[in-house]
Amino acid sequence: MATHGKRYNESVKQVDAKRQYKIGDAVDLLKKLPKTKFDETVELAFKLGVDPKQSDQMVRGTVALPHGSGKKVRVVVFAKGGAAQAAKDAGADFVGFEDLVKKCQEGWTDFDVAVATPEAMQEVRKLGKVLGPRGLMPNPKTGTVTDDTAKAVKEVKAGRVEFKMDKAANLHVSFGKLSFEGKAIEENARAVITAVTHAKPATAKGHFIESCTLSSTMSPGIKIDHHEFSAS
Repeated sequence: MATHGKRYNESVKQVDAKRQYKIGDAVDLLKKLPKTKFDETVELAFKLGVDPKQSDQMVRGTVALPHGSGKKVRVVVFAKGGAAQAAKDAGADFVGFEDLVKKCQEGWTDFDVAVATPEAMQEVRKLGKVLGPRGLMPNPKTGTVTDDTAKAVKEVKAGRVEFKMDKAANLHVSFGKLSFEGKAIEENARAVITAVTHAKPATAKGHFIESCTLSSTMSPGIKIDHHEFSAS
């Protein structure tokens, strides 16, 4: 049986497990909980009322965080010609085509987001077994397959994050650091909840968001009253 330390146990005492907090109140509480020695990541966890076995009920998308994620994002771009140069000028960490594909085939995945032009995808698709399991495969639905590589790189660097439901209909989104101002955490959280709400599949019935919980790396979860974002 897992045991928790004194700091965590003190935090649990301050959280009402039966209450659903308004987002602003939840953030205020999270900021007041006993701190760790490092800057914790802040996350929202959702339990969704969809059937993950149905392909038309998959939930995924992107959200532009108003205040960024607080994380240095390493971006690789598969492109050539003008699109490659545009990506370099926009601040991409790694840019290439055949050379990068070969490097990834050899097992290199030292990056956080991959962007590719539609032309490059013919080669990048060969990396499905390498990038797919790590969630790094470029996808048109998340804006990472595009000819406008500069725009994609800038958005990712500025704080655009992707989210995708797992096989148990759970969804986790990291969206900032505990050191952020409370207002910034709240505005980022609102952007995430709104984006997830808008990602509801047309075939989903009943309550879409069954629960939403705010937490930091080492804190207990704080239940969020998400009903202001959606009637269902």
